[in-house]
Amino acid sequence: MLKLSVRGNAQIRPLTIEKSAILRITTNPNYPGPLRGKSALLQDNVTTGPSNGFAMLLVRNVFNDHDLPTNNVLKIGPDLDYLSDGDVVRVGSDGRIKTIYRREARGVSLLVTERCNSFCVMCSQPPRDIDDDYLIDDYLEAIPLFDRSTREIGITGGEPTLLGERLFKLLRTLKAYLPDTAVHVLSNGRTARDLSLAEAFARVKHPDLMLGIPLYSDIPAIHDFVVQADGAYDETLRGIINLKRCGVRVEIRVVIHRPTYKRLPELARFIVRNLQFVDHVALMGLELMGFARSNLDELWIDPVDYQAELTEATRTMSRAGIRTSIYNHQLCLLDPRIRGFSVKSISDWKNEYMPECAGCQLMSQCGGFFSSAILRRSPHIRPQLAESH
Repeated sequence: MLKLSVRGNAQIRPLTIEKSAILRITTNPNYPGPLRGKSALLQDNVTTGPSNGFAMLLVRNVFNDHDLPTNNVLKIGPDLDYLSDGDVVRVGSDGRIKTIYRREARGVSLLVTERCNSFCVMCSQPPRDIDDDYLIDDYLEAIPLFDRSTREIGITGGEPTLLGERLFKLLRTLKAYLPDTAVHVLSNGRTARDLSLAEAFARVKHPDLMLGIPLYSDIPAIHDFVVQADGAYDETLRGIINLKRCGVRVEIRVVIHRPTYKRLPELARFIVRNLQFVDHVALMGLELMGFARSNLDELWIDPVDYQAELTEATRTMSRAGIRTSIYNHQLCLLDPRIRGFSVKSISDWKNEYMPECAGCQLMSQCGGFFSSAILRRSPHIRPQLAESH
């Protein structure tokens, strides 16, 4: 698991930045001069200072610093070995380096707020009522530094729509600087019960925008229990309908755990009958972080034990023409009839494989595990042969 926030050693020379600096990483000491003011030069061994104009020098190894002509020098350890050209970091005055963007990442995710109007029993990012508006400020400064070939950017929280106009400013900035990059916003959909919010998403006119909205059951009481909010089921459905009415693409997300797995087939039929206009349905395995970790005994179920329900739900929606995917599952646990729906969806910085996977010929195709799976995982994990896929 990669560490995205690490403190560098600023004792080599004191940092002169007052608050923080958003910088793009380069290993090229001959980087174009006009770009150096927003860049950090990353080197393995340095005996002389960086060329004039770089905002920061990041050094991996011990070196002689007597002749360095800058104070903004940080020695970084092996936790940041993954940093490379094109990555974007936030460097604090205390020397803490937070990685905002990795150019080679399988998926880029921007946490825009920790505030939320739901309290989901399995939330991997438990909500906090804090002032975190600085996050949007950081992203607005960082986005112009992102690589233009970035395939997709995820917006997550908390509940991003609680930011109001600040969220739409972020979306417009992404559209302006990364017009070919897909944007996927994770929202509970409840605030879109207000048609004006759905219309605001439509007015952005982003060429490749989708909202991922959870729907946990065809029964309101089950959904409301999962999100711990009375009336959430009706608000979510209204939100989905309003967004589609305004031409905004919508994905339905279903996290599978003990309270939700039994009615997966009924939920699939409900979606086919009433929400066939959605653009995608993702059936998702559980991440054992946050509240999911706290409620582990009440939520955990071995994926092997819900394969009948998962298979029926997947095939029901697929036969109806609804694009359907399975996220966060291991191929060896899936019914062979639905393995083709599996997607490698776990962010690479927290994606791992377990010792039981050794020798598996399908590892390159398998979704693997969240790093939190060390807490609990199926005893049925087995290496697979390529021809069994």
